[in-house]
Amino acid sequence: MPTLSDRVNELPIHLRQAIEHPEQASLYYPTAITPAQQHVLQQILQWPYQGITRQLYLEGKVLELLALQFEQMLAPRASKALITRDIDRIYQARDILIQNMTHPPSLSELARRVQLNERKLKEGFHQVFDTTVFGYLHNHRMEQARYLLQTGQLNIQETARWVGYASRSSFVVAFKKKFQAAPSQYLKGAG
Repeated sequence: MPTLSDRVNELPIHLRQAIEHPEQASLYYPTAITPAQQHVLQQILQWPYQGITRQLYLEGKVLELLALQFEQMLAPRASKALITRDIDRIYQARDILIQNMTHPPSLSELARRVQLNERKLKEGFHQVFDTTVFGYLHNHRMEQARYLLQTGQLNIQETARWVGYASRSSFVVAFKKKFQAAPSQYLKGAG
């Protein structure tokens, strides 16, 4: 299996030059933090290990962040760049979703409320948040649920309802899929 150093020629020229001549490097690549990157950063801040295990864990997470950043840098930019007004509307749509997470508007209603067409709303969410509109909502619900469980504010049933699930079992399935762990493992004092 080739190592990264064997494949440097596959990287964009500005990144290759920074690797080959770090003393001359001034590398800036503006991108929004994706939900995947945000998740890794949260894991770094909540590291569960000590000593050498902690160091290995943190080094692995830094490599994961680098991989996610490289993925962003190497991904083809097929979509047209958004103008500032549209970016503001995408954030406005996100805020509407968050405020109405238990009863979110339909895609067409959300687009209408922020004065974008559905296509631009969907493309904008992909560009700004690296996910779909309802993928963002799902991630937000799950992060809220994890926080509520970790802080002990609500039990599992109450948390499910709080984040918009009518069924505890549907919530548990979604939570396990997102975090590879049952909600009960996140309950404050569990473990």
